[in-house]
Amino acid sequence: MSKKTMIVWFRKDLRLQDNMALYEAAKEDNVILVYIHAPDEEDMGMGSAESWWLHHSLKALQQELKTYHVPLILRKGPTQETLQRIIEETQADGIFFTKRYEPQISERDQQISNVLAEQGISVQTFHSNLLFTPGTVRNKQDNVYKVFTPFLKQARQQIVEKPVPKPKRINSKLPSDFVVGELEELGLLSDYPWSDKFNHYWTPGENGAYTKWKDFLLDAIEQYDDQRDIPSKEGVSKLSPHLAWGEISPRSIWYQSKEKLDMVSKEEGDRYKQIESYLRQVVWRDFAYHQLVSYPYVINQPLKDEFKAFPWLKNTEALDRWKSGMTGYPLIDAGMRELWETGWMHNRIRMITASFLVKHLLIHWLEGAAWFRDTLIDHDLANNTMGWQWVAGSGYDASPYFRVFNPILQGEKFDKDGEYVRKWIPEIADLPNKYIFSPWTAPEKVLTQLGIKLGQTYPEHIVDHKAARERALVAYYEMKEINSI
Repeated sequence: MSKKTMIVWFRKDLRLQDNMALYEAAKEDNVILVYIHAPDEEDMGMGSAESWWLHHSLKALQQELKTYHVPLILRKGPTQETLQRIIEETQADGIFFTKRYEPQISERDQQISNVLAEQGISVQTFHSNLLFTPGTVRNKQDNVYKVFTPFLKQARQQIVEKPVPKPKRINSKLPSDFVVGELEELGLLSDYPWSDKFNHYWTPGENGAYTKWKDFLLDAIEQYDDQRDIPSKEGVSKLSPHLAWGEISPRSIWYQSKEKLDMVSKEEGDRYKQIESYLRQVVWRDFAYHQLVSYPYVINQPLKDEFKAFPWLKNTEALDRWKSGMTGYPLIDAGMRELWETGWMHNRIRMITASFLVKHLLIHWLEGAAWFRDTLIDHDLANNTMGWQWVAGSGYDASPYFRVFNPILQGEKFDKDGEYVRKWIPEIADLPNKYIFSPWTAPEKVLTQLGIKLGQTYPEHIVDHKAARERALVAYYEMKEINSI
């Protein structure tokens, strides 16, 4: 029986644990591990912040593979041509890879698979980056769910495949003149002024993912439901960038969470509720992908057709103030500054800042989605798009458009002592709690004593909340009238 050489094509599955493509390929005689950087082929492009993460994640993967004495082949260029060249140079018999579901990527992958199959190259694809294959969680009419709660109920009745372990060994032999490639040649590190700061907040790679996960699973998951909306607390797992690049699989998270849940009886109501709440969020991530696959146009068009008539405003100055955290609303500005500094933003704050852009400023959600795409280290096309459509009211199971978050009341509710705002906006940190979310309401005497000059040391608020809310509702009803004609 002749020996076979198989290529494992890494993509957004930069891990060894529960990597089905790697696990199955490792059973073969010779395995070639490859990563190809082709940013122009990504739906909507790749952001600068996630490029930073990718660089360090690949570096971590290279280190992990050293324990197997196996190199990671790195290439930059058109995917199909690059793969074809590697196959010819290594005389590979087949290729294994994990499926991706973004529209442009999925279409490209199918084309590559068809071409290789015609050439007699074996192609095997695997599903291990979601809990359920998109399209398999369906209602009684065999349709895709548009509302999350029934989707969740149906999903919980289905079986999640168990994660597979790391391969025990990987046999890899390259031709003597084969060029492995250098990580720096991919050009992933941008010259953005904030990229070096990320090192203080994050540890990309599989080991970093599991360290963060184990810390969260040990304790914080049992307070998750109570603390997940409080941005000053370490109440969320912060696994989103690790999940985005597949450094940890949702199946591993699912089963380890379930193991902990099984140790808690339903009589321990509060502890049980906390863990269940976290599992709900893991399924929500799947829901975003099920919608993306069913409605691929969602990345740049509203799911609800009526929103095509919404009277969005073009306001470059307001957009820039929002991006830079200079709206004069402290909770909004704190979130945007946290994003710029760390490449991440707390989920509750993401909702509030997004709502402010589309409802207080009437700026198109696509502008916000593009900014998040470039600045989030955890950017994920399905979840970013669904989040913005949810806030804008244009998605299925979305927040009603007439629900306009009040950034002052949201601050008072979720940042009671102003701890989060004070951390990110030091210029107003000395304001008493009663004024911290609305500095313009502070008496001039208080502002003067603290050396705060609105419009100079901190900006005046960009819009009045009440007036902005009324304007948003007028725009909404204007859209409804247009659609009724």
